[in-house]
Amino acid sequence: MTFNSMLDSIQTYEAGKPIDLVVREFGIAENEVVKLASNENPLGASPKAIEAIITNACNAHLYPDDSMFALKEALGKHYGVQSNEIIIGSGSDQIIEFCIHAKANPKSKILMARTTFAMYEVYTKAVGAQVVRTPSHEHNLQEFLSAYQTHKPDIVFLCVPNNPLGECLESKEVFELLKQIDSNCLVVIDGAYQEFAKAKDSNKAICPKNLTEMFPNAIYLGTFSKAYGLGGMRVGYGIAKQEIIQSLLKLRPP
Repeated sequence: MTFNSMLDSIQTYEAGKPIDLVVREFGIAENEVVKLASNENPLGASPKAIEAIITNACNAHLYPDDSMFALKEALGKHYGVQSNEIIIGSGSDQIIEFCIHAKANPKSKILMARTTFAMYEVYTKAVGAQVVRTPSHEHNLQEFLSAYQTHKPDIVFLCVPNNPLGECLESKEVFELLKQIDSNCLVVIDGAYQEFAKAKDSNKAICPKNLTEMFPNAIYLGTFSKAYGLGGMRVGYGIAKQEIIQSLLKLRPP
């Protein structure tokens, strides 16, 4: 059977192995395994979240509200944005995929740091687009600007803080770069670890409302998987102007 040729250039993404798999594979006692590969919150989920899951477990046979009304209303209130400026995904990974499928094609170029979240490259290659990386492993904004001016990418990914390296741009640095990017280029601000960054240094905090009001071509990504310890629930979200959200919603499965 023949499949799309662009799949030949994609290396299968391998997530961190579950502890029970390591136990079976290597014969190690479960209490001797320390898993760091997936950045899972060692404190686990909030007792309130666990209580809510237990309370609603009896509804597991029902399809959820596809509009995600309650969650979008709560996120909108939290961030000071309208619910129609929010999209919910199966983790923020799915929003990344939506962004690439909505904007890129085989003629596109997509810009990212040399070392950053692996799924940017996987989804880019899946649509046949070209990956453009900066020379430095970390986010060097001068290199980003130079690569942007040279390649004119359709999408720019900024991972703030960067996964897996942990370095983090200050918000003013991010905004200065965005001022020099054309409004037709989609800028994805991946804030999966933003809660950790802003707790340590307020200069690194990116406010989604300020971001999208100043730059209508930007989308902010967040997740409940990391700081909130809900990786197993697979709940992520994107915040952007309604024009972007409406385009991405067309790709969201029922």
